Amino acid sequence: MPYVGAIYRPPSEARSFILQITVGCSHNRCSFCSVYKDKKFRIKSLEEIAEDLKEARAFAGNIRRVFLADGDALIVPQKKLLKIMEMIHQALPSVERIGVYGNAKSILKKSPDDLAALKALGLEIIYIGLESGNDEILRRVHKGDTVDKMVAAAEGVHKAGIALSVTVILGLGGKALSQVHAVDTGKVLSRMDPEFAAALSLMLVPPAPLCEDYEKGMFELPTPFEMLEELENIIANMDVTHCFFSSNHASNYLPVQVWLPEGKEEILALIREVINRRDKNMLRPEAYRGL
Repeated sequence: MPYVGAIYRPPSEARSFILQITVGCSHNRCSFCSVYKDKKFRIKSLEEIAEDLKEARAFAGNIRRVFLADGDALIVPQKKLLKIMEMIHQALPSVERIGVYGNAKSILKKSPDDLAALKALGLEIIYIGLESGNDEILRRVHKGDTVDKMVAAAEGVHKAGIALSVTVILGLGGKALSQVHAVDTGKVLSRMDPEFAAALSLMLVPPAPLCEDYEKGMFELPTPFEMLEELENIIANMDVTHCFFSSNHASNYLPVQVWLPEGKEEILALIREVINRRDKNMLRPEAYRGL
């Protein structure tokens, strides 16, 4: 498959066919992000996508799940995106589910009818990076979205009957805003009420612009146990209908998986025990962490 540059996908899309319909990220200004920096954003042509689908059909055959890459592929104009989804079903008739990264801007560009049309063609899940529930932190990391826009985008996704998966980043507020970041993030996750939520831990990897702030002493990264305190506070402040919450990404020090609200107290007790014991042997070693 002639992918352009490195390809990234959510952990839950590990068994999906990755169809690259955009190259890079339409925003690509988040200071914590080190990916897509070597790519200039563009939308692939229908001819390129048709060739990729032809190859997938020839070599993979019975594909049931497709993930649309790169970052924020939902930004593709509606008419073209519908055409791409139709092409997917024509080339791969066994496909049952399509997933995509989105941000608040790209979601809010779609009308309720637009989202309903995508749902009808098999768009079953949209992954959105909230990162933090605190507007000041979002401003500092140049996210390009606000909390209210994130919540509005979530409402649109829910109304279309599409599942929502929201990602947050432990440590993003640094030591200075660690606890306000955690509390506000838990509260905003409650407002977004996703079916799935995941926590990653901040890893400062060049060429992410935040690395420079860290090296200059302008940003102090929370310790592993302080990140676990953030995880505890996020979950403690979540009031959701029915959400599968995980921190099993390779960047995390303590992998957890829990259905909320059912398992809330049990998982909080586990996290608090690890925090109180301060035993580094209970954490994922640095050598095994990664993006």
